[in-house]
Amino acid sequence: MSDIKAVSNLDIEELKPGETSKLWLHLVDNGIGEPIRIPIMIKKGMNKGPTLGLTAAIHGNELNGISVIQTVFKKIDASKLNGTLIGVLASNIPGLLVQKRHFSDGVDLNRIAPGKAVGTEAEVYINRFMERIIKKFGHHIDLHTASFGRVNSHYVRASLDNEETAKLAKLQSAQIVVNKRVDDKTLRGAAQKMGINSITVELKDPFIFQSCVTDSAVQGVKNVMSHLGMIDEVILCPPRKTIICHESNWLYTDRGGILKVFPEVATIVKKGDLLAELTDIFGETIKSYFAQQESVVIGKSINPICQTGGRIIHLGHSPEFLDECN
Repeated sequence: MSDIKAVSNLDIEELKPGETSKLWLHLVDNGIGEPIRIPIMIKKGMNKGPTLGLTAAIHGNELNGISVIQTVFKKIDASKLNGTLIGVLASNIPGLLVQKRHFSDGVDLNRIAPGKAVGTEAEVYINRFMERIIKKFGHHIDLHTASFGRVNSHYVRASLDNEETAKLAKLQSAQIVVNKRVDDKTLRGAAQKMGINSITVELKDPFIFQSCVTDSAVQGVKNVMSHLGMIDEVILCPPRKTIICHESNWLYTDRGGILKVFPEVATIVKKGDLLAELTDIFGETIKSYFAQQESVVIGKSINPICQTGGRIIHLGHSPEFLDECN
C-alpha cells in the first residue's frame, strides 16, 4: 500500500510521465472528522495528448464499471500512451460501503450535479467531485448499471446533436444508443455544460460483475482512446449492429399488483405486442400493457411487487440500425 498516495488535490502535472499512479483523493469528512477519500488511478503518457476520464459507482450498487476501469488500466501501457487516462474507481464511497444507490444522506448524486460549494452533504460532495476531478477531464465516460429491481441492456445515453459525443457513443460497442439532451443535473449533463464531452454507459445489472458486458465496455473505452489518438490500435466495431433511438421513455403502472414483464432487453417489440401484466395477490389479471409503437427494450423491471406508479419497461422508439461504429 506504500505506493498509494493520499492527496487533497488532483495535480496531474506533478505525476511522472510513463507511469501509473494510485491515489486516495480526500473530498469531505465523515461524522467523526475522518476523511472520505476517493480511489483514483492515473496513467500519464510519455507524450502530450487528450485527457480521458472514466468514472464508476456514482450509485453505490453499480459495480460493473469498477471492473471495466481495472481492466482498461491493466491493458494500457503508459509508456505508449499519448495524453492522460484517469479512472475514478468508486465515485460514491459512502453508498458503495453500504451497497446502496444513494449518498449517505439519502440523495441521488446523479440528480443534483454540479451541487453547491455550501449546501447539504450530497450537494457539497458532488460539487467538490466536479471541481476537483471532473474539471480535469477533456472527455468523460460515466459507467452505470440498472438499479435494484431492474435490468438493463448495454446501452449509452448521449447528446446525438453534439458531433463529438455522438461519435463517442457510437464507438462503445453497445446494443443501443439513446439520444439525451444535457438540460439535466446528471454527472454527464453537468460535465457537458463545463465543455467536457461526456457520455453515460449503462452496463446491464446491479450488485454483480458481468464479464458478458464488461469485456465489450473495455473495447468501447479503447475505441474512444484510438479515436482520440491516445493509443495506436484499430477501432473494433461490435459483431452486432447498434440500435439508435432518438427518443425513449419508461412506462409506469396506473394500478398496483404483481408485475410480470415479458420482453427481454435489447429486443424489438411491435405495436400491439403484450409488454406486461398486473395480477392481484390471488393471481387474477388486473391490467395488461401493450406496445403503442415499434420500440426496442432498453431496460425493464424484474421486481414483481409493484405499487401504483411503479416502473414497467424502458422503451426506445423508432429504432434505427447503425451501419458501422467508426
